[in-house]
Amino acid sequence: MFEKQGLQPWNVTLGEVQLKDELTQSQLDQLDKSLVDLGFERIDDHKARLIESIKKRVIQLIHHTNPTERKFNWSTILSEELHYEYNYLSSLFSSVVGITLEQYIIRQKIERVKELLFYDELSLSQIADLLGYSSVAHLSGQFKKITGLTPSDLKKSRAIGRKPLDGVS
Repeated sequence: MFEKQGLQPWNVTLGEVQLKDELTQSQLDQLDKSLVDLGFERIDDHKARLIESIKKRVIQLIHHTNPTERKFNWSTILSEELHYEYNYLSSLFSSVVGITLEQYIIRQKIERVKELLFYDELSLSQIADLLGYSSVAHLSGQFKKITGLTPSDLKKSRAIGRKPLDGVS
């Protein structure tokens, strides 16, 4: 897509493209139109890019990291990798996203717990350890607070059976 518009990317990573040259306003407008047509949007605001970097890193650490590397300090990791004080990152995140960075991390962890419960390959104790929870009780408390169900309730409700999406009425 970029080459078709005469643009030369020099660095492409998940969710981010850096171009070799500055774009004119008409090039930016054309790029925005092309991205929207593909279901994307360009984020050119520095703070918005920083928020996206925080989200990407949290998701990567929770959903795609080796389980032996899961015990770490969020404030240290994010501030070192993004080169900002954690308090600034946390305040910025809250003001833009509408929830605290801590809540976002918890919600991502709970989504991962749901996924792992769905596969039914690990015990709740293993899941708690895998995600860096201090105990099963801590995980269960956060899970119930976010979902309204205990992990066991979720497993039982899944055991009842699901309707195919085209069968839901």
